[in-house]
Amino acid sequence: MAKHSAHILDLAKRGAAHQLRDLLHEAQMLLELFPDLRDSFDKDELPLNFLIAEGAGLPVKRTRKPMSAAARKAMSARMKKRWAEKRKAEQE
Repeated sequence: MAKHSAHILDLAKRGAAHQLRDLLHEAQMLLELFPDLRDSFDKDELPLNFLIAEGAGLPVKRTRKPMSAAARKAMSARMKKRWAEKRKAEQE
């Protein structure tokens, strides 16, 4: 095997971890949509409960709560103000 820099190996490791998180998230979603799939496999064949278990060593993917229209409008006003101030500071 060719020797690669530590940076490339780190990126590959991070990419693999991201793909694994995506696959586990997809598996969780499928089990939520089709609960009968939980019993459709032998636990010895696929240790899905172990992989999906909380605290399995993978970072938890965070989800955001939906924003109300008022919250979006307030956020928009704050961001417009922030970017206007930033543009003004850059011009000076």
